[in-house]
Amino acid sequence: MGNRAGLMIWCLIALVLVLDLKATTAETYIVGDGMEWDIPPLGSIAYRTWARSNVFELGDTIVFNWTGTHDVAEVTKENYDNCTGTDAIDLRQTSPANFTLTTNSTRYFICTISNHCDLGQKVTINIGDQWSSASSLAVGALSAILSTIAISFLTFF
Repeated sequence: MGNRAGLMIWCLIALVLVLDLKATTAETYIVGDGMEWDIPPLGSIAYRTWARSNVFELGDTIVFNWTGTHDVAEVTKENYDNCTGTDAIDLRQTSPANFTLTTNSTRYFICTISNHCDLGQKVTINIGDQWSSASSLAVGALSAILSTIAISFLTFF
């Protein structure tokens, strides 16, 4: 009986640890970090590089900070590609502008002032990545295996 209780406790500890791996805390990201939201000196590669260096998840918040004459508009991919701010999904004209990532989709942001977008003041935010999706599947599979083992031992002993 002692072995059964000890094994059950170890299985529950392992299960809690695995489930804790899945729990994530929402993060806040400052777009462009120190560069903030401005016309980038090297064009759109600056924001593209910044976005690729982060893994954005549901619930995260991205913050656009700027000084001077700028704004930020969430737009469709077509309007992003064409640097067109008409029919913006959401236009913010006051800094800081916060956007919470509430859907698992790619989001597109541009500055609609003059030719700022054409000069590279635009960013694409991709939610999640292949690694985190694969990791979630692996954690889910491991959790299912541990649960099955725990149930098997409880019914066997």
